[in-house]
Amino acid sequence: MTTTVETPLLAVRDLRVDFTGPRGATVPAVRGVDLSLRRGETLGIVGESGSGKSVTALAVLGLLPGTARVRGSVALDGKELVGLPGRELAAVRGRRIAMVFQDPLSAFTPVYRIGDQIVEALRIHQRLDKPSARERAAELLDLVGIPAPERALDSFPHEFSGGMRQRAMIAMAIANDPDILLADEPTTALDVTIQAQVLDVLRTAQRETGAALVLVSHDLGVIAGMADRVAVMYAGRVVETAGVDELFAAPRHPYTLGLIGAVPRLDGRGGPLVPIPGVPAPMAELPAGCPFAARCPLVEERCRTAEPGLGGLGGAASARAVADAGDPGGHLAACVRAGELAERRPAPAEVYPVPPVPPAPTTVPGPREERPTVLSVSGLTKTFPLLKGTVFKRRIGEVYAVDGVELDIRQGETLGLVGESGSGKSTTLFELLRLARPESGRIELLGRDTAGLSRRDAHRMRSDLQIVFQDPMASLDPRMPIGDIVAEPLRAQRTDRTEIAHRVPELLRQVGLDPAHAVRYPHQFSGGQRQRISIARALAVRPKLLVLDEPVSALDVSIQAGVLNLLQSLKAELGLSYLFVSHDLSVIRHLADRVSVMYLGRTVEQGEVSAVFERPRHPYTRALLSAVPLPDPAAERARHRILLAGDPPSPTARRTGCPFRTRCPVYAGLDAGARTRCEAEAPPLTGPAPGLDHQAACHFPE
Repeated sequence: MTTTVETPLLAVRDLRVDFTGPRGATVPAVRGVDLSLRRGETLGIVGESGSGKSVTALAVLGLLPGTARVRGSVALDGKELVGLPGRELAAVRGRRIAMVFQDPLSAFTPVYRIGDQIVEALRIHQRLDKPSARERAAELLDLVGIPAPERALDSFPHEFSGGMRQRAMIAMAIANDPDILLADEPTTALDVTIQAQVLDVLRTAQRETGAALVLVSHDLGVIAGMADRVAVMYAGRVVETAGVDELFAAPRHPYTLGLIGAVPRLDGRGGPLVPIPGVPAPMAELPAGCPFAARCPLVEERCRTAEPGLGGLGGAASARAVADAGDPGGHLAACVRAGELAERRPAPAEVYPVPPVPPAPTTVPGPREERPTVLSVSGLTKTFPLLKGTVFKRRIGEVYAVDGVELDIRQGETLGLVGESGSGKSTTLFELLRLARPESGRIELLGRDTAGLSRRDAHRMRSDLQIVFQDPMASLDPRMPIGDIVAEPLRAQRTDRTEIAHRVPELLRQVGLDPAHAVRYPHQFSGGQRQRISIARALAVRPKLLVLDEPVSALDVSIQAGVLNLLQSLKAELGLSYLFVSHDLSVIRHLADRVSVMYLGRTVEQGEVSAVFERPRHPYTRALLSAVPLPDPAAERARHRILLAGDPPSPTARRTGCPFRTRCPVYAGLDAGARTRCEAEAPPLTGPAPGLDHQAACHFPE
C-alpha cells in the first residue's frame, strides 16, 4: 500500500542570510533554517530579539536590503524564489504570499488614503476597474471589522488608531486571496484588548481565504492560541520544532524550557519565574559548539566542541528529512540531551536555578489594615487645554486625561495599575511625581497632603518617591559611567563623598551587578542590565515608594523574568512599596498584591489581586482578563474571549453616566429601563459588602 505524501506549500531549505557591514565584515543572521508549511496550517516562530525570526520571514519574500546575501532554497509550490528576478518576485508578493508588518504606520504610505493603497494592491494583481476595486476594498475593511468602511476608505493612516491600522493592513494583505500570510509581530505594540481583536481578524482572514499563516511573535501565549506547529529560533537557527501541544507539554531543548518558565501566567500557575542567565552572544562572535552553551544549565564538554544538529531522539533524523517525509508532528531538537529531557519532562525550575526570595523584614506589620499608608489618592483629576491654530492659538475644549482616580498603597505592598493606552496611567504618575497641589482631588504621601507642601518640603520628600522608567537607555545619560549615574541622586542631596564611595558598590551588588563595572557606560550593558542600573539609581536615596512605569515591557521574556525576581527580592529585603504600571496583566498577577484598573481616566475596579483576577466585577476588567493569552495551548483553546467593540472614546468629551457603556457587553444586553441608569448616572466605586477589599464602578457588577 502506498502512502501519498502532501507536498509542502512552502519549503525553506538550508536558508542562510549574511549581512555585509560598512567595512566589508560579514555577519550571519540566519544559519541554515529548514521550515515547511502546508495549506491552511499556522506555523509559529518564536525566540528572543536577534534570533533571526523577522529576517527569516523577510528573506522568504525577498524584502531584505541590498547588504543582505541570501543562500539556500525557498520553494513555493515547487517554484524557487531565491534568486528570482525582481519582476517575477513582484508577481508573487501580495498575490501568492502577503505580509502583515509589525508597524502598520510605517508600512502604509502616509500621504495616500487607506482606500487608494488597498485599491492599488488589488489592481496590480487583478483586472479591476477603479469603482470595482474600491467596492472590493470597502468589503475587505468591513470583513476585518472597521466601522463605516466606505467612509474609512478616504481616511489617511494617521487618522486610524493603532488597532484599526493593523486591521487595515490585514485587509490589504488578504485582498488578493494569497496562499500564505506572513505576520511579523502583528500585535507587539497593541493593547491586550486590541491584540485580541487583531488575532480574531487574522483567524477570520485565514478562514475566508484558506491561507496558511506564518506567525512571528515573542509572545508564547499568542503562539499557544494560534499555532499548529512551532519553530523556536536561537542564534539564527531553529533549535526546536514540534506540534504546539507537544512542544509546550514536553520541550526537549533547555532554551525552550527556559522561555516557557520565564513567562508569568495569568492563572497564577507555573511557579517561580525562571530567568535564563546571560545574554545571547553577538552573531559575529558565536563560539564553537552550541551557541546556547554559555547560558545552558545542562551544558557538557561535548556541547562546546560541536554544534548539535536538529534531530529526533534517535539522532538520525534531520529537520529536512522529517519535513520531506510529510510528518508535521515530528518533534526535533538541536540538543545532545534532548532524550533525557523527553524522558524526565522536568519543570523549568528543576533545570534552571531560581533565586530565593528572602522573607519580609520584621519592620512590615502583618495585616494590611494595620500597616501605615504610603500613598493615598482620592478624586484626582487633570485636564489639558485643547488648542487650535498655529500662530494665534485659541482654546476650543479640554482633554479629560484623569477624571476620578482612587489609589491606596500600604507599607510593603505592590499596587498594579493597569488599563489600555490613553486610560490616564502616565498622567496619574506625573501628577504624583509633581508633589504639588492637584487640579482637583487629594494626594497624600506618607501622611502629608501634597497641596500643603512648600517647594523646600517637596524637594526633601522627593527621596521618598522615586521612579524607574520604561526605557532605561533613554533615561540613563550615555556620557556618564554607571557609577556616576547611580551616585547622581546622592550628590543632589549633598551626601558625603565617603558615603557615596561606599554606597555605589553596595547598590550595584544589590541589583546583581559587578561593582567593578561601575566605570563602564550604559551602551556596554544589555537591556536587562541597564534596567537594573535604573533600579539601583532609584534605590540610592532609600525611597519608601518606588514608581515603576512599564519597567519590563521593552525586555525579552527571559530577561524580564530576572528583573521581576529582583524586584520581588528587593521589596522583601527592604520593605519597599511599589506602584507598578503595566499593560501586561500576567506580570501584574505575578508581582502585585493589589490591582487598580483604569478606563478613560477613571478607576473602574480595584482590590486584592486574586479577588479581582478570579472574580472580576466590572465588565471592562472581565474583557481585559479574557484577552490575555495563556502559554498553554489546551487552556488557551478552551477560554472564552470577550471582544470589545472598537477603541476607547475620545477623552475630549466628558460623558454623562458610565463612560464604558459604548463598548460594554452588559449594557448591550440590558432593557431600556436599565440602560437609562447607565446613561444618566455615573456609577460609584463600591464593594459587594462593607469591609471587603474589592470595589467596582458598575451599576450591574454581577
